[in-house]
Amino acid sequence: MKTRLYKSTDLMYVVQLFYDNIHSVCVNDYTLEQLDAWAPQNPDLYRWKASLSKNHTLVVEENGEIIGFGDMGETGYLDRLYVRKDYLHKGVATLILSQLEKYAKTKGFIFMTTAASITAKSFFEKKGFIVLNEQVVERRGARLKRYLMEKKL
Repeated sequence: MKTRLYKSTDLMYVVQLFYDNIHSVCVNDYTLEQLDAWAPQNPDLYRWKASLSKNHTLVVEENGEIIGFGDMGETGYLDRLYVRKDYLHKGVATLILSQLEKYAKTKGFIFMTTAASITAKSFFEKKGFIVLNEQVVERRGARLKRYLMEKKL
C-alpha cells in the first residue's frame, strides 16, 4: 500500500469508491432512500472537485488502484474517510487516519473532529474519538443520523 496526495485525475475513481462504499458497507444502517440521498448515482462533480482540491486529501493505492481516500479541511475537520469494501479491516482506514492526524499536528490543531456515520462510529471510537452529540442531517430530502466526534491530538 502506498499513500500519496490526491491528484485531479483521481476524481472519478474517488467518487466511484465513495458511491460503492456507501451502497455496500452502509446497507445495514441506512435505508436505500438514505443511501441514494447520501451518495447519488449522479453526483455533483464540480463540488467534489472543489472540495477534494481545497482540502488536504490523501489516497491509498495498491497495484496502481485507489483503495481508499480521506480528506481534512483547514480547521481540523475530517471530511471523508472511505475504503473499498474488499479492503476493509486491512489497515487502510487506519493508515489514512494516522497520516491525517500527523498533518493536523503540523498545522497546530489540538483536536480533530468528524461527523461519523452509524457504520463508522465504532471505528472512530476505537481510534480515540469521543461522541460529542448525535445529529440528524437532511440530504436530498432524506434524514440521516450521524455523530459529531472529536479526538484530542
